[in-house]
Parts: sequence; structure tokens; C-alpha cells
Amino acid sequence: MKISKELIKGSTVLLVLNLLKEKPLYGYEMIKAMEIKSQGLFQWKEGTLYPILHGLESEGYLSSYWETPSAGRKRKYYEITKKGTKELSRREKEWKTFSDTVNLSLGGIQWMGN
Repeated sequence: MKISKELIKGSTVLLVLNLLKEKPLYGYEMIKAMEIKSQGLFQWKEGTLYPILHGLESEGYLSSYWETPSAGRKRKYYEITKKGTKELSRREKEWKTFSDTVNLSLGGIQWMGN
């Protein structure tokens, strides 16, 4: 099933922060990790991911550093900061409230005993 861009856009920051709570990753690694975790449902493009990473870094939620593997090219790794961890926690709570409310609404809550 294809998911609308609006739904994906609303959850991308949460998903990026969540990926980086485990360990620092470089961009392409994040794209592949999310594809695997979502069983292929989320297939991010570089043009979507990098502006989000730069925005999160400018807000202090991420930091970055360059590393050159022994057999490879230079890569920019991103890691979550303490401020980013707090933001992740806030967004997780917000997402849970939102998704629980949507699920309740879709479940046909009966109002005023109807």
C-alpha cells in the first residue's frame, strides 16, 4: 500500500531522531535502515532526508562529523544530541497521543451513549 506524502512528511523527523538514538549513521545508511525497518514502506530520497538533517542540526538536535573508512570515501555521520533526545521523547509522546486519538476516532467511538 502506498502512503500519502503528507502522512510521511509529518513523521519523518520523529523517525530520523529515533534511528539516530541507536548509533550515529550517515545519510545513505539511514535511508537503507528505514527501508528495512519499515519493510520497504518508507523509501526516502536524499532530497527529502538531507534538508531534514540540516534543519535538525541547526536546531541543535543533531551534531555531525566526517569520517573516512579505510576502504572508502569520506562520509558525514549524524548523531543525536541530549537536546535531540529530549525532543525525540516529546515527539514520541505527541505521536502516541495523536495516533491513539486517530485510532479511537476510526474505531467509531459512541458519543453520549449513542
